[in-house]
Amino acid sequence: MTYLTQKTIKNSASFSGVALHSGKNVNVCIKPAEPDFGIVFKRVDVKKNNIVYPNFANVTNTSLNTTVSNEFGVKVSTIEHLMGALFCLGIDNALIEIDNEEVPILDGSAKKFIEKILLAEIQVSNSPIKIIKINKEVEYSEGDKFISVKPSTLSLDIDFQLKYKNEIIGNQRNKVKVYEDDLKDVYNSRTYCLYEDIEKIRHNGFAKGGSLDNAVVVKGAEILNPEGLRNKKEFVNHKILDCIGDLYTSGYRIVASVKCSQGGHYLTNQLLRKVFQNKENFSILEIKEKNLSHTLINRQLLKSIA
Repeated sequence: MTYLTQKTIKNSASFSGVALHSGKNVNVCIKPAEPDFGIVFKRVDVKKNNIVYPNFANVTNTSLNTTVSNEFGVKVSTIEHLMGALFCLGIDNALIEIDNEEVPILDGSAKKFIEKILLAEIQVSNSPIKIIKINKEVEYSEGDKFISVKPSTLSLDIDFQLKYKNEIIGNQRNKVKVYEDDLKDVYNSRTYCLYEDIEKIRHNGFAKGGSLDNAVVVKGAEILNPEGLRNKKEFVNHKILDCIGDLYTSGYRIVASVKCSQGGHYLTNQLLRKVFQNKENFSILEIKEKNLSHTLINRQLLKSIA
């Protein structure tokens, strides 16, 4: 058994908490699954037609979160932080049972998801992993916002830039090598908003469960959270976490170089849709150790996230 084989969770891991946007209390249980099962959500509060696949083609909302739905209208929203945790822990297969329509926000980052999954341990199989290799550069843009993906050797690089008029957030940029770097700051970075946007967000039916316990709130030149920021680039690092989680709706881990400016869930989803429109843009490869014995793909970043 190697790091290049598929993994699942060894024991069930359970989470409970408030949903960021609906404000409802939600229970989630991640259960082990067989090789090639993939990541699957099951709405246990719905009696039938309750399986929802977190695939880019099933994304039905990208406003302030990523929501996936099945053909019967059953949905699961705010999946991005949990998907990011699964991606970077190398979890290929898991059944995620959830008793409401939105994944709990917990502390606003992926930190608690990762801690619980690690406590439940990771089970390694003998089945080789599959990856998506990008063959051609693809871009998507709207106004001054853009995202692109191009071929890479054996890595997933994400170069992300934010541009805010707010003096605290400002212009932040960070670049990470997902399979190689210490990603602790990325996993620990919380969702955020500007204080002046809260009323509008809630008026539109979002952030009913939002608080300083699960989001960073910026008011002018002040961070309203008493503990301040967790790292100097928490804002852009959280966007990178979102991007990783949204990229996992491709179905597999990706080998590519991603560059984004002022993007978010919508741009990442549109990029994936554009990539998969043309089979020449990508290849799906089954990775065996004899082919890539030196690769860092699918490595468990236990030291990075402990």
